[in-house]
Amino acid sequence: MTQRILNFGIVVLILFLVDLYVFQAVRTVTQNLAPLTQRILHVAYWAIFAITAGTFILASATRGTPPSTFQTYLASTLFILFASKLVVVLFLIVDDVVRVGKLALNGLSQETPFNPSRSKFISQLGLVVAAIPLSAFVYGMVKGAYDYRVKKVTLRFPNLPQAFDGYKMLQISDLHTGSFNSTAPLQEAVNIINKQEADLVFFTGDLVNNLASEIESHIPALSQIKAKDAVYSVLGNHDYADYVREWPHPNAKKENLQRMIETHSEMGWQLLMNENRIIEKNGEKIAVLGVENWGNRVGFPKYGRLEDAYKGTEGTPFKVLLSHDPSHWDGEINQKYPDIDLTLSGHTHGMQFGVNIPGFKWSPVQYVYKQWAGLYKKGQQHLYVNTGLGFIGYPGRVGFLPEITVFELERA
Repeated sequence: MTQRILNFGIVVLILFLVDLYVFQAVRTVTQNLAPLTQRILHVAYWAIFAITAGTFILASATRGTPPSTFQTYLASTLFILFASKLVVVLFLIVDDVVRVGKLALNGLSQETPFNPSRSKFISQLGLVVAAIPLSAFVYGMVKGAYDYRVKKVTLRFPNLPQAFDGYKMLQISDLHTGSFNSTAPLQEAVNIINKQEADLVFFTGDLVNNLASEIESHIPALSQIKAKDAVYSVLGNHDYADYVREWPHPNAKKENLQRMIETHSEMGWQLLMNENRIIEKNGEKIAVLGVENWGNRVGFPKYGRLEDAYKGTEGTPFKVLLSHDPSHWDGEINQKYPDIDLTLSGHTHGMQFGVNIPGFKWSPVQYVYKQWAGLYKKGQQHLYVNTGLGFIGYPGRVGFLPEITVFELERA
């Protein structure tokens, strides 16, 4: 308990020091305003700090309890403001370096008197530049979270059976239905999915944030997803409710997982729990394998048993694997199963923030995951990481918009 209080104190102190530093820019820029206007702005500035600190302490104390929609948007707004302040800090550091340089020069020459005041221009520039990420994050909440995009990818394989040349597969991932406060957005996504007229539809995990109850109101919409052959799904790390700390009784977590499994069936999705299905067309076959969550990073469980999912597919010439976490690819798949042609994953969300333009993509998540968005290839094996359809934590998306991926298979 003492350590926890100490950690809270350290974080609140850091928040305070950052705000105190940025306040120097606010005070510099507002120094020519009327005294009453200055006072109102300054009080508002420190009131936001108080709300931020209080929200952090409350969120930390209730960690593991699903937040309300209001709490999610409040915490996200405060985080966006804090992140924008860090931009101002960079400009203030530059200003301080310049001021120290001037002070040193003044010590060598007394001809020019030293002015210790901050540069109003640099302070103004810092606040203006900080408004750019602030605006982007706000736009991401208002528009980006539901700006569904269809991404079409053509994949060529020499071992693809001729009957499957032109076969169309569609992938969605990371719905996180607990983050939606209405059913309309996912109904819109379902309409877009069905317009693609895919032969197979895949869902690669994280149907909810924490509890199976989050999916209930969305079952009618998601049940409408159609494919010519089948809809297959797997579980993601959030679907096991491992992040929930307290349960009403000892069997509650097990019952929650059972209900999660049942919802897939109710929606007409075939949940693959370390198993496979064979798709046959004109006498030729491909295999679809699905594993439970398997993460190769500390803190993520290895529930998946690929050896079980693989059994019975040895003679199938083309194999597609559904595995939620892309770290599974380097962790096991391409080391032990070189004949799995295509792995489809999600999990990373592209961190819901970054730069994503033709020829260049960047997100902070790339420093955590080697494969984090789009298509990767090693030898004849391919991995595609879908950046997700939903969101969690920050209720928005910037750069990496909600994705529906359509793959067209071609025989090379």
